[in-house]
Amino acid sequence: MAKKFNNHEIANILREMSICYEMERIAFKPAAYERAADTIELQGEEIGERLKRGGTKELEKIEGVGPAIAKHIEELFKHGSFREYARCRRNMPDDVLTLTTIPDLGPHKVRILYEKLHVRTLNDLERAAREKRIRKLPGFGVKTEEKILRGIDWFRKSSQRRLLGDVLPLARSIERHLKSAPGIKQAVMAGSVRRRQETIGDFDLVVTSDQPAKAMASIERLKMVKKILERGRRNIVIQLENDLTCDVIVVPNESFGAALQHFTGNKEHNVLLRKLAGAKGLKLNEYGLWRGKKRLAAKTEKEIYRALGLPYIEPEIRLATGEIEAAIAGKLPNLLPYGALRGDLQIQTSWTDGLATIEQMAEAARIIGLEYIVVTDHTRSLAMVGGLDSKGLGAQAREIDQLNHRLKTAKIKFTVLKGAEVNIFKDGSLDLPDATLKKLDVVGAAIHSNFNLDKKTQTERLIRVMKNQHVDIIYHPTGRIIGRREPIELDLDKILRTAKETGTAMEINASPDRSDLQTTQVRLAVKLGVKLVINSDAHRPEHLRFLELGEAIARRGWAEKKNILNTKSVQALKTWLTKPKNQRR
Repeated sequence: MAKKFNNHEIANILREMSICYEMERIAFKPAAYERAADTIELQGEEIGERLKRGGTKELEKIEGVGPAIAKHIEELFKHGSFREYARCRRNMPDDVLTLTTIPDLGPHKVRILYEKLHVRTLNDLERAAREKRIRKLPGFGVKTEEKILRGIDWFRKSSQRRLLGDVLPLARSIERHLKSAPGIKQAVMAGSVRRRQETIGDFDLVVTSDQPAKAMASIERLKMVKKILERGRRNIVIQLENDLTCDVIVVPNESFGAALQHFTGNKEHNVLLRKLAGAKGLKLNEYGLWRGKKRLAAKTEKEIYRALGLPYIEPEIRLATGEIEAAIAGKLPNLLPYGALRGDLQIQTSWTDGLATIEQMAEAARIIGLEYIVVTDHTRSLAMVGGLDSKGLGAQAREIDQLNHRLKTAKIKFTVLKGAEVNIFKDGSLDLPDATLKKLDVVGAAIHSNFNLDKKTQTERLIRVMKNQHVDIIYHPTGRIIGRREPIELDLDKILRTAKETGTAMEINASPDRSDLQTTQVRLAVKLGVKLVINSDAHRPEHLRFLELGEAIARRGWAEKKNILNTKSVQALKTWLTKPKNQRR
C-alpha cells in the first residue's frame, strides 16, 4: 500500500465526497457517503488493517460501505487518492469541511460563496463577512453574515485547544518520567490540566529540586520533548511531540505547596487570594506566604489556605466563581470523590455500533471496579449503526438475562441492566413504542438530528420527551461535539426545572469531545436539585476510562456524591427507577 490513512482521515475524505455530491445536487449519494463516514469513524480496528486482511470484500462487511466506496478506499491506500475524489476537490473550496462546520453554512451556501466570492478557506470567509459582501448575496442577508462571524470565532477558539482526555495521559506520563529523574524530588501537573478544564491550551508543571541545573537537564532529556522554546535559570518552556506547550517551573523543595497553588488556580482566583493576603498584612507568591521576610507557609497547599483562614479549596473549582466566598462562609461543597461511581448507565455494544460484546463490556467494567452497567444500544431510526427495534431489544434482553444468570452462578457480584439510547424525533416523539420502553430497566433518550431548530422549538422538543413516563435520562443533552458541532439552542433553565419536576435525570456525558453537560450547566442542575448521572458513552472497553473525565466535570460544577445517581448501589438505583417519576427525589 502506498500510503497509510487512519479511520478519521478516511471518514473526512468521505465527508468531503458527501459535500461534493450535495453541492452538485446529486440524490442519495450525499447520505450514503455521510453514513459510511460515520460508521468508519466508529470502527475500533483500523480500516487499513481490514483491507490488508480481506481486501474490498472485508470492507463491504462494514455497515454502509458498499462496493463503490470500498473500491474508493482501496484506491486511496494504493495511490493516495482516487479519481472521483480528485474531481471533487477541483470543484469545491480547499477547506470545505471547516466551512460547512460554521453554523448556517450548508453545502449549497458554501458553493454559492465559492462561486460568487471565491471563498476557499476560513480566512476568505471571514474577510468576505467583515467586508459586508456576504449580505449582498441572495439567500444570505445581514443576520446570516453576523452569525457566520460568530461561528468563525467559535470555531477558532475551540480548535486552538486540546481535549483534556487527550492531554491528561501525556501529562501523567511526563510526571511519571520526571519523578524518577536525576535532580528532581517532585513533579506535579498544574494549571488547566490540574483544574481538569475540558480543553487545554498549554499546561504547567511544578518541579521541586535543590539542584535546579540537574533538574533542568532531566527535563530537556524527556523523550516527549520536540523543541526547547525558552530556558531560564528555574523555568523552561518545552514544545512536546504533539506540539503542545508545557511550561515547567523548578522551585526549592520547601516551596512546593506555594508554587503548586500559584500555578494551579486561574488568574482571577489567585488575584482574590493575594487580595485576601494583603488585607491580613501578608504577601503571597509562588515561594510562600510571607509576613515581611518571615515565611509563614509554603510546603503544602493546605498550609497556604489554612494560614489565610480558609479550608482547602479543591483545584477544579479555583476559578473565582464564588469558591472563596463559600470557603469564608464555611459552605464549600463536599465534591464528588474520584472513583465514587458504582455503575455506568450508557454502554454501546456490538449489537449496534459498539466494538465489544455485552459480556466483554461487563468484564471490562468489573475489572475497573464497577458493580453494574446498563446496555444502551441505539434504536431503530439510527439505521446507519444497525439500531434495534422492539424485536431486537427483546433478543438482546434474553442475552442479558443469560449473562446475569452465569454471573450469579459463578458468584460474581456484577449486574447488567437492560436499556436503550432511544432516538428523539423532531417533534419530541420517540422511535420506540411505550410498550417496548416499559420493559427496559433504564430508558435514555437522545437527539441525533435536527440540531438547528430554534430555541423555543428545541426546548419544547426535550420537554415533551421528559414528560414521557418511561424516559429516565436525557443523554448528552445539548448535543455538542467540541470543535465540530455547537450545542443546540436550549432554554437550559426551563429544561432543568422540567427535569426536576418530572423526575428525569440529566447526563454528564464523559466522552472527551462531548463533555455534555458543561460545568455551568452542572452547577445550575445541582442548585435546582436535578439528579445527574455520569456516563462514559463507551463504544469499546477502553472508553470506560472516560468516567474520570465525567467526575471532573461534576466536580467543576460543585456536584456532591448525593447529586449523582450512579454512586448508588444497583439495588438503590433500581428502587429509584421503579418509583413513579413524579415521586423521585
